[in-house]
Amino acid sequence: MADQVWIARLTPTVGNSVETLLAVPVGLDVWERHPNSLLVAATESQLAELEKRRLAHVERWSSQEQLEARTRHTQTGPDDHEARGSR
Repeated sequence: MADQVWIARLTPTVGNSVETLLAVPVGLDVWERHPNSLLVAATESQLAELEKRRLAHVERWSSQEQLEARTRHTQTGPDDHEARGSR
């Protein structure tokens, strides 16, 4: 079974930087780069490796699956379904 993919914020630990995180060869999918953090899509094992090496504080915001489900719901919306059913 594949690792779950998380949307997470990475904040470099003391003595590290965003550049340090970008240079680590773990294959992060960087969505946003900020001066003091990164927003990434990464597997549980990638995030665990960063934590194990004490390179970043990891905040797991949502699984990619949950994010996609919320996005689908927002795009179709409950009102859209009701409007189609009433015509």
